[in-house]
Amino acid sequence: MPVLVIGTGYGGCVAALRLAQAGVDVHMVEMGMAWDTPGSDGKIFAGTRTPDYRSYWLRTRTKQPLSNFLGFPIDKDVPRYTGILDAEDFSGITVYQGRGVGGGSLVNGGMAVTPKRENFGAVLPSVNPDEMYGVYYPRANAELGVSSIDPAWFDTTACYQYARVGRKHAQRSGFPFLYVPTVYDWDYMKREADGTVPKSALIGEILYGNNHGKKSLQQTYLPKIRATGRVTISSLHKVTTVRPASGGGYTVEIDQLSTTGETTATKSVTADRVFFAAGSVGTSKLLVKLKATGALPNLNGEVGKGWGDNGNVMCGRANHMWDPTGTVQSAIPTAGIDNWAAGGAFAEVAPLPTGIETYASFYLSITRNPNRAQFSWNASAGRVDLNWQASWKQPSITMAKTIFDKINSTEGTIYRTDLFGTYKIWGDHLTYHPLGGAVLNKATDNHGRLHGHPGLYVIDGALIPGNTSVNPFVSITALAERNIEKIIATDL
Repeated sequence: MPVLVIGTGYGGCVAALRLAQAGVDVHMVEMGMAWDTPGSDGKIFAGTRTPDYRSYWLRTRTKQPLSNFLGFPIDKDVPRYTGILDAEDFSGITVYQGRGVGGGSLVNGGMAVTPKRENFGAVLPSVNPDEMYGVYYPRANAELGVSSIDPAWFDTTACYQYARVGRKHAQRSGFPFLYVPTVYDWDYMKREADGTVPKSALIGEILYGNNHGKKSLQQTYLPKIRATGRVTISSLHKVTTVRPASGGGYTVEIDQLSTTGETTATKSVTADRVFFAAGSVGTSKLLVKLKATGALPNLNGEVGKGWGDNGNVMCGRANHMWDPTGTVQSAIPTAGIDNWAAGGAFAEVAPLPTGIETYASFYLSITRNPNRAQFSWNASAGRVDLNWQASWKQPSITMAKTIFDKINSTEGTIYRTDLFGTYKIWGDHLTYHPLGGAVLNKATDNHGRLHGHPGLYVIDGALIPGNTSVNPFVSITALAERNIEKIIATDL
């Protein structure tokens, strides 16, 4: 086959669409499921408050980002299944990733943020910002269906009362507040609020997929990919090996999986070119393994390096009784507090969609955390390890405190201590935004071509060295659009 794309997230979808439009036949393989068949409840995706077999990737117990509520643990046993959210545990950190056709777009909060131009040089120093802001960010935003909330509706709707409280508290402490664009269909959300369509965001659907309203890759790039007639997608297929084929190109070995994670068949295909788009973790783990085991011995020493967590850290604040945050909270965040220049932190005002009044404000902060980890092959265990250390989150906490210590001081409020355990303020054990591991212009050239093995490419979040200053998926998409345009023009 001409091209094999490993993964169906943002980078993989960009590559497949543009290659197909250029007349190239493409086969995409995806480890997760297709997510196109309703369960017995008539819904494709499980609700956030009622996780079930669909919710987690091959776990027997849920691992929710908020592990506790009012002091009680909230995780529960579930059947082992190839569910949508992978909570992958490494030393010192849990990395949340989407599993299925559409990748991370299936499970993210939909916050579609383009970094401020003045911050871009620190994100991707080898990339021309004129190209990105003139061509590729606009292209990505258009294809992804990015739009902003109607400010008048934001000011009046019950479902964003929590975000208005967050705005008031931010502004009273002198912080810039901004509306964050998203990929949710705002007209649909207005109809949810009116009660004229089935609810999705307004019943808290987010962690395990949105049944309506959110424009994931299932609604944007993937229909265009299928319309080309040149792309085949195989779900529940996991790539295990990529190695040079004797007659040129690459031999790729693939395990077909059952919905309980067992290998039901092993396949071997040969492709002229292979695009690694399995996500920051998936791509990095595969490349590190292939280099260490001798399948791709010419990969350079940068493979596996430069991995970061986008500075993710969570916290909650306990508000006064006169600042209720609302019993109905839209699961789609659309408000941010920007203290990047002064304090190295950008905080999204996040929902806590429990269905009851909590008087709590909840935040996911993205910080300028300088720590970077490395993936390495553990030969004795037959797996790839990550050397992240739990203590490396301290800079993120310090940066987030530049916002929330001041708000607490101004408002006379305190941090919640019941959301991540017992007497624990910071959710410093996780990331939703894995980035790096096959960094652009280091492990690859400046357009994602892997050094040492012509015809192999990285085109996903593994290219971005650990931080984007905002939610990363628009940057991953825009970078992929930039890279594939150059690759098609010069390599094909």
